[in-house]
Amino acid sequence: MKKLMIGVAAMAAPLAMTAACTTTDPYTGEQRVNKASRGAAIGAVVGTVGGIVGSDKTSDAVLAGAAGAAIGAGVGAYMDRQEQELRNELASTGVRVQRNGDNIRLIMPGNITFPTGQSSVKPEFYATLNSVATVLEKYNKTNVLVEGHTDDVGSDQSNLNLSIARAEAVGNYLASRGVAVPRINALGYGETQPIAANTNETGRAQNRRVEIQLTPTG
Repeated sequence: MKKLMIGVAAMAAPLAMTAACTTTDPYTGEQRVNKASRGAAIGAVVGTVGGIVGSDKTSDAVLAGAAGAAIGAGVGAYMDRQEQELRNELASTGVRVQRNGDNIRLIMPGNITFPTGQSSVKPEFYATLNSVATVLEKYNKTNVLVEGHTDDVGSDQSNLNLSIARAEAVGNYLASRGVAVPRINALGYGETQPIAANTNETGRAQNRRVEIQLTPTG
């Protein structure tokens, strides 16, 4: 019982650290947890639990928690920097940058990426992809998943084929600009993952898109 209570106390520290490392969004007033701090807290909890389970020495658990915190903070800070550079590079391009935990998603609307019904990248979009490739080449410890999506106009098979071709076109272009091929995967989902209703042109336009998901390597 004594050892269990030490473990609980050890885990309370990183949880308290998460609560302390918050900032206030100047636009919404919302309390937000710094991504790197949250990563450190999660890493500390995982490391501490591993130390308690795998060792009879309290000091081992504390050291394991510290190591886990360092790893978690490192990943969070790495993705923070990459996110900020992407936001800087992609401002005013029409590409949306979303963050979910340690994952970053770039949403590229179809009206700026490809001509209708085609899988050849619009020449005017190359500059935007060049900016993306520059950041991805710099932050090379992330996996790159390129996803193609369509609206529901046309047959399921033709939409699937088009989504695959568009995802591959973007992935191949990123590779041609220096992003390592083993990091890149391309998938097409056709019309199966809409983000808006396909009942009007506004919704269909939102659904015609390419998304790039960035996740930390193991």
